Amino acid sequence: MNKVITISRQFGSGGREFGIKLAHELKLPFYDKDLISMAAQNSNLSEEFMRHYEESAPGIFSRSLYSYYQMPMTDQIYIAQSNLIKQLAAKGPCVIIGRCSDVIVEDSVKIYVHADLKKRVERKLSMDTGISPEKMEEHVKATDKKRKKYYEYYTDQKWGMAENHNLCMDSSVIGVDGCVETALVFLKQY
Repeated sequence: MNKVITISRQFGSGGREFGIKLAHELKLPFYDKDLISMAAQNSNLSEEFMRHYEESAPGIFSRSLYSYYQMPMTDQIYIAQSNLIKQLAAKGPCVIIGRCSDVIVEDSVKIYVHADLKKRVERKLSMDTGISPEKMEEHVKATDKKRKKYYEYYTDQKWGMAENHNLCMDSSVIGVDGCVETALVFLKQY
């Protein structure tokens, strides 16, 4: 595979695990949460600060009185991550999870992993995240809502739309390993 693969996913669908396994099978570098620390090193923003604000679209209160004429921090973080994603893509094939990478790397192979809500809640509960079973469905929905808002704010595209991706898979039907197998077959034809 000589293209960058970008993976978008619903929270709890196994998209991250899928990305790790796909990168391993293809012997490609894998980038996800490590993009935050890498972008922090390349910018004047702290990693802790970036982790707090990453994947948040600017809100009505994102500017303080003292920084009214400055760029919102969420925009600064997006730009730092976007620049890093472009640099990594320029180096050669790799697998990148989320962070609008499917739009940032225009000629990437764009993959979307989704699953039904019940399966996503079950998956997250099995991970012992510290969130109670009573609150997990709300947490999954809230995380997807946050990702949707971020994606749509920075890309002007609808999040989760099949027409924005080259391959869409339902991990609640074929499992994460089935997604890897399907992607490998697809990539041979791409």
